Amino acid sequence: MGTFTIEGGHKLKGTLTPQGAKNEALQILAAVLLTAEEVELHNIPEIRDILRMIELLKGLGVKVEHKAKGNWTFKADEIDLDYFHTDEFKTKGAAIRGSIMIIGPLLARFEIGYIPSPGGDKIGRRRLDTHFIGFENLGAEFIYNKDTGFYKVEGKNLKGSYMLLEEASVTGTANILMAAVMAKGTTTIYNAACEPYLQQLSKMINSMGGKISGVGSNMLTIEGVGELGGCTHTILPDMIEIGSFISLAALTQSEITIENCRVDQLGLIPKVFKKLGVQFVIKDDDIIIPENRHYEIDNFIDGSMMTISDAPWPGLSPDLLSVILVMCTQAKGNVLIHQKMFESRLFFVDNLIDMGAQIILCDPHRATVMGLDRRVPLKATTMSSPDIRAGVSLLIAAMSAEGTSTIHNIEQIDRGYQDIEHRLNAIGARITRS
Repeated sequence: MGTFTIEGGHKLKGTLTPQGAKNEALQILAAVLLTAEEVELHNIPEIRDILRMIELLKGLGVKVEHKAKGNWTFKADEIDLDYFHTDEFKTKGAAIRGSIMIIGPLLARFEIGYIPSPGGDKIGRRRLDTHFIGFENLGAEFIYNKDTGFYKVEGKNLKGSYMLLEEASVTGTANILMAAVMAKGTTTIYNAACEPYLQQLSKMINSMGGKISGVGSNMLTIEGVGELGGCTHTILPDMIEIGSFISLAALTQSEITIENCRVDQLGLIPKVFKKLGVQFVIKDDDIIIPENRHYEIDNFIDGSMMTISDAPWPGLSPDLLSVILVMCTQAKGNVLIHQKMFESRLFFVDNLIDMGAQIILCDPHRATVMGLDRRVPLKATTMSSPDIRAGVSLLIAAMSAEGTSTIHNIEQIDRGYQDIEHRLNAIGARITRS
């Protein structure tokens, strides 16, 4: 189990470039299974979850070539369906939650898909019903083997249909979308997720010869096609990492420029940080953050206390609430953080309370943060990372704290952030891995 040792209290200064978006990359990697032709992908983040997904594709028989950092080619012309029945597949498929998204393209192209119960963060229940109900709407049969823990979906001659999703699941929408692109007739997905990740996936499939309309809305229309061809696709910068860097800059009073942000794809993120008092300038595609000695949380127009909550796009991503919460510990003012989607994601605040933060955990979904306005700095402690976002939040807290902190289980951070200690050390951080 890896460990970070962080010497806190140092201001940072320099430029950071966000990695490719993890959540988009997982969908895009699954989509390479839709065609026998070569697919070239750029700006792939080479982080643990992504590399696990690539290893899974290799096991299925996909020809993979690493051209340069972030640039890969994939050719799925000789898929080994017998691989589904191996212990290796069970192990690799269960190691990453994104593995669920291979079912859609496999179903579209080979009329069958298997996956073991997928892994990932222990941040709360994330049901898979949306995926499988969507496949059934296309005419597929869903079987779950309780003894083996395997999901099996089989469907010959998939037919397009109208479906209203019970929840706007991002991975569910992506999976159903990929299953529908080669179904006969027209598929309409209403209450579809419309995150930039989905928009990117739709644009990629259209560049392969697919016919998807309504991109960016909550109603997608897919006209089935006979086959798809190869393409070249570039993954967006990771908006969650951008938000993490803004929080880091504010909490540590650092001067940081975040370059190549694709600001047009950030949605509410800049507005939310401005509501929390963080000063920054957007110049072209860069976000320039000066030293924020103090940042004051706004109230609502009627004077009531600010509430920051997550919501499906174009609402605020739940992945950002952890890093926002940490940042607010040294703000001026109070804020209620309402994590609506995941019931276990706020438990990491116990570590922040140990560091001296003034936080009331109201229930598994809500935490009230009373900003200290830097009157009392956070103090160093020893902690363990429970999930990706909590892990990087604790890292940010440790970098602002007085003294030397230790974070265990940093493998969780590695799942979502590429070379994080090297990138931060390059601009003045003091982080050691052991």
